Amino acid sequence: MYSPNMNSVPEEAAVPGTVLIPMRFVWRHGGNSVFLCGSFTQWAQLVPMLPVENCDNVFQTVYGLLPGYHQYKFCVDGLWRYDESEHHVTCEYGIVNTLHLSTDDMDVDTETFRRVVRVTDGTLTEVVPSISETDLQASRQRISAFLTNHTVYELLPESGKVVALDVDLPVKQAFHILHEQGIPMAPLCDVRRGQFVGVLSAFDFILILRELGNNASNLTEEELETHTISAWKEGKAYLNRQNDCHGRAFPRRFIHAGPNDNLNDVALKILQNEVATVPIIYSSSEDGSFPQLLHLASLTGILKCICRYFRHSASSLPILQLPICSIPVGTWAPKIGESNRQPLAMLRPSASLRSALNLLVQARVSSIPIVDDNDSLLDIYCRSDITALAKDRAYTHINLDEMTVHQALQQLGQDLYSAYELRSQRCQMCLRSDSLHKVMERLANPGVRRLVIVEAGSKRVEGIVSLSDIFKFLFG
Repeated sequence: MYSPNMNSVPEEAAVPGTVLIPMRFVWRHGGNSVFLCGSFTQWAQLVPMLPVENCDNVFQTVYGLLPGYHQYKFCVDGLWRYDESEHHVTCEYGIVNTLHLSTDDMDVDTETFRRVVRVTDGTLTEVVPSISETDLQASRQRISAFLTNHTVYELLPESGKVVALDVDLPVKQAFHILHEQGIPMAPLCDVRRGQFVGVLSAFDFILILRELGNNASNLTEEELETHTISAWKEGKAYLNRQNDCHGRAFPRRFIHAGPNDNLNDVALKILQNEVATVPIIYSSSEDGSFPQLLHLASLTGILKCICRYFRHSASSLPILQLPICSIPVGTWAPKIGESNRQPLAMLRPSASLRSALNLLVQARVSSIPIVDDNDSLLDIYCRSDITALAKDRAYTHINLDEMTVHQALQQLGQDLYSAYELRSQRCQMCLRSDSLHKVMERLANPGVRRLVIVEAGSKRVEGIVSLSDIFKFLFG
């Protein structure tokens, strides 16, 4: 299947006047070689791929390709594989992916090789792909039409569990439940009124810890033993009124949806109210009495529906083929990509936990990349990580100013410098050259709410893209 001379260059490459186009191969599924078939299968060769330093499961190689039609497949852990999401054909080598390079515009029509190169007077310059405003709006309208024609019922699992909390439950006990159940939030039920009235989230725990650390706070550690959720919510509304220069309170109404609501409306409701999850409530009574909690809908489930529906027709939506660095999605470091104009928040491991909590609240972000002195990614601190302090009542004997982010991550069983495999499950990454479609596929996985955009090899943080960023861009 390949040339006996593993280091040989195709014979046609020696022809005077031909131009070799250097390409960079990046494969995230593990592997150690790529099999290339030359133009019209006149030559074939096995090209070794080397792992990228400090970047788990990313392999690359640089190889000269002549303009023309090429085929390729990957050797992963001793097995020949191909990328099912890319164009593929069946030939004498089995099922292979295809790649076409022209001499005028070197347009690589596969996400695996997402580079567009133009040859001018023998000089190679990278061209960032773009689409017209007409194609952009057409893609958005197709996605919006799909979401409008599908309901929340499609998000409901065949089986599962949902956790709700009584508003008369002590706050301390409530956060222990969140930690033990491994959930970042839970709907609140007022049993006496027979209604769901709100949610309790990790963000509430952050605000409580900040209050405990405030010398002027009226909330003490002892009061947490008896302080109920409903009392905290009332106190929270009072705090908001204090912080408002007009003296207005912010009694947030309970954000929820029904099983018959369409996915477009639910996604907009999540974005407009800046919430992560919307409880799905059903009641057979006209007055809404005896409500049933069916599910907790999130952008993850809605995005999964989009990806599943357009998986085999992604090429018909030009918007999905664009690399994320070319569109206004996510938050980027200066001069890296198009930003949503929100500054990129990062912290060192030595930063205090208070600074991390303040940044989560003030910057209104759900996570913060933790980086070394070279801005290379070490870990990520998420808003939901705060519930780990409920374990063994750790919150009762910590000082937010003295505890570092590194120490807080150790409460999660994380070690910035040794538990790399475990951290890689938390630090989901992507590259700036990844297409919007590939990023959406990654974000549609359960438990993945954001991707840290890193430079291959150095893992230098270039940006971060979240679920809400994707939907804000899709909705325009």
